[in-house]
Amino acid sequence: MSTIDARLDELGLTLPRPYPPHDPLDAVIVHDHRARTSGQLPRDHDGRLVHPGVLGADLTVVQGAEAARWCALNALAVLRAELGTLDAVDRVLTVLGFVASTPDFSEQPAVVDGASRLLADVFGESGRHTRSAIGVAALPRGGAVEIEVEVALRR
Repeated sequence: MSTIDARLDELGLTLPRPYPPHDPLDAVIVHDHRARTSGQLPRDHDGRLVHPGVLGADLTVVQGAEAARWCALNALAVLRAELGTLDAVDRVLTVLGFVASTPDFSEQPAVVDGASRLLADVFGESGRHTRSAIGVAALPRGGAVEIEVEVALRR
């Protein structure tokens, strides 16, 4: 068992199956010792969206953070599928988070914290990263949150 898989077990986390994007997109691109995911929605183990809706209208910050956490799990799933193991990740570089929210909602950072905390829990200090949390009017399939993750790979 890999070190990161052992850490996931220790945290009681199971990755969902990878959900690749539609053609002609790739779930992950690897280039120059970096890997970057396509946007990941908050899908559970059955492929259903976790907390679909809009922050500030339908959902609380706590629900949004849980959705962001699922986005991070989905990002890890596609990274592991592409790389063969999450032990290939040297560190998380950046997270780009989009939050479907009303115009007056301003807690996007607190929502995307759900993803950031999960990555820090899984990778420790190597999970610390830069980040943007951006409010948008709508996301694909009615998702509340979508994230992209970029990581540096071990040489």
